Amino acid sequence: MAAALMAAVTDEGPHRIWGLCATIGYAVATILAAGPSSRLRRAAPFVAAVGAAVVPMMWLVVHRQGQLEVDVVHHSGVLLLQTGSPYLPEPSQLEDYNPYLPAMALFGLPYALLGDSPVADARWGFALVFGLALAVAARVAVGHCAPRALALLAAFPLLALPLASGGIDLPVTALMCLALATAAVGRPAKTGLAAGAAAAMKWTAWPVLVVALVLLAVRRGGRAASGAGAVAAVVLVVLTVPSFLASPGAFVEHVLRYPLGAGQVASPAASPLPGHLIATLLPGGRPLALVLLAWAAVAIAVALVTRPPRTLLAAADRLAFALAVAICLAPATRFGYLLMPLTIAAWFRLHSSPTNVRGSSMSVGYLFNRFE
Repeated sequence: MAAALMAAVTDEGPHRIWGLCATIGYAVATILAAGPSSRLRRAAPFVAAVGAAVVPMMWLVVHRQGQLEVDVVHHSGVLLLQTGSPYLPEPSQLEDYNPYLPAMALFGLPYALLGDSPVADARWGFALVFGLALAVAARVAVGHCAPRALALLAAFPLLALPLASGGIDLPVTALMCLALATAAVGRPAKTGLAAGAAAAMKWTAWPVLVVALVLLAVRRGGRAASGAGAVAAVVLVVLTVPSFLASPGAFVEHVLRYPLGAGQVASPAASPLPGHLIATLLPGGRPLALVLLAWAAVAIAVALVTRPPRTLLAAADRLAFALAVAICLAPATRFGYLLMPLTIAAWFRLHSSPTNVRGSSMSVGYLFNRFE
């Protein structure tokens, strides 16, 4: 229903293509899921994922269509290769702005090297890192990755649409899941690598640095958490400082002023969530929204210290809650950002038996087992 409605009402070409493809994919998957054959029922999530994510993504890539964020990453890759900084020194229009941290530009390097070719599209990199990082996180956490769980996730509209048309948040989200999984099993170096890489792509990933280190401290002690923090800091420095030094003013304009609404061009992120409504409808609303966001961050940090998560699922829930609150209270926000907390809260619950998520005693298999 959501896909058909999107195709009917949107004025965005890529979204219409996604809606048409996804509607067919969901319809066929529904027929298979309702059929008498258990083999066809098991195939339903894969059919839905192909129809809702794979087919529209391939069509849009071949026809050079997608959301603005894809072009931003492509151009940032070109700038990074040519100047050492992925940011234009004097942005004057929306298309000139790159609000992502420097590591995101790495996905644009194939475009910078190969030109405007379908094989160089950043969406291949987004999808590859998304799938691989989630699969590794599941193997670390439960000993295996269920392909049907990945298909279910990819078929969900909130993830299928960005997989096909954009995808900026997908690799960041998957790396956050990987950081939590490695922290839960006590692997400080890998936790630092995953958390640092995610944090070097987007500001929204920075809460994972706190949650993963707290979980690691609870399970392995302060020394392990300190080691992971040191690794994450090194990764952040290596991936961000060179771009900052190459053009400090551009860095500040793109990744600080612009997301806060203080840039020369206003951000188009304007979904009617509480933070945006407060910022736009109340006198002095933007500072008020930022104050509320800061208060929420402090409250969540205090809760982490006073009642730290002791299991993977508890840590995932804390991180998902923190991200959801931040998304809802941010002055410039989009509904699509909610894919991050949704994925983090759901991924480990889509796997296996009630007790084999390592470091957890909660039941996590009930949802996935319904599709067996």
